[in-house]
Amino acid sequence: MKDMIGYCGLDCEKCDAYLATVHDDQALREKTAKLWAEQNNAPILPEHINCEGCHVNGVKTVFCEHMCEIWKCARKKGVSTCGHCPEIETCLTVGAIFKNCPDAMENLKA
Repeated sequence: MKDMIGYCGLDCEKCDAYLATVHDDQALREKTAKLWAEQNNAPILPEHINCEGCHVNGVKTVFCEHMCEIWKCARKKGVSTCGHCPEIETCLTVGAIFKNCPDAMENLKA
């Protein structure tokens, strides 16, 4: 499994917050903040769009570090990804990710 697969199976290397951070791309931060704010009906600002990945000891988006129930759960259970959790098949929290992004489950199986 790649090091940049998040707890939920999303590929951090393809995430716009990650890409904006590693390339210091202010235009991408602004575009991503606008999109995520609309999608989540939340006040997301460009300065919130900084992340080095779920498994890296570094900066994360406010959502990922403080509000993501998947991130909190995986860390509490001590699993490296949801793919290592015995409850993955019945978990409604990570199930929402799989519904919107089937590649996430495939990433966890790889």
